[in-house]
Amino acid sequence: MNQTSHERILAADAMATGVENLAQQIRARHPAAPLALIGIRSRGDEVAERLLNLLAEEDRELEFGVLDISLYRDDYEHLHENPALQSSDVPFEVDGAHIILVDDVLFTGRTIRAALDALSDYGRPAKVELAVLIDRGHRELPIQPDYVGILLETQRHDHVWVSLLGTDGLDEVKVTEKSMLQ
Repeated sequence: MNQTSHERILAADAMATGVENLAQQIRARHPAAPLALIGIRSRGDEVAERLLNLLAEEDRELEFGVLDISLYRDDYEHLHENPALQSSDVPFEVDGAHIILVDDVLFTGRTIRAALDALSDYGRPAKVELAVLIDRGHRELPIQPDYVGILLETQRHDHVWVSLLGTDGLDEVKVTEKSMLQ
């Protein structure tokens, strides 16, 4: 039987700091290079947009896109009966581009694998890097982020719920810790 033991919360200021951390890391590695940010629906796109706004304060060439990976997931049959498919919007040439995929939470790595599959339908980038607002560990695939806003220690069965202002009306992260009692 699963029992919820308690919740931890990260507030809006911690999340804003996490996005700023991502921007600082990207600036340090790529001071003036042209970049293309692609946010993974749904919430990675909002994190990517915030990151874009911070990076746009500099004089650099930036592109922005959004990727829906619903049909590329390996757990598609386990999702809701009729999952909401949203459109992808990648309005620039992917071939030869330096792309930074952006997501809200990195957990098992399966979402990123699906995003790489979806991205390959648009072309062959020169380079793909990964930026995540939250890295919570517990990979099932050999996928690691290049940029991490917040490193969050969790247990494998914890639930991490990210709420973003544009999508959910507020910025916060809740971690519901689960204990396995029998």
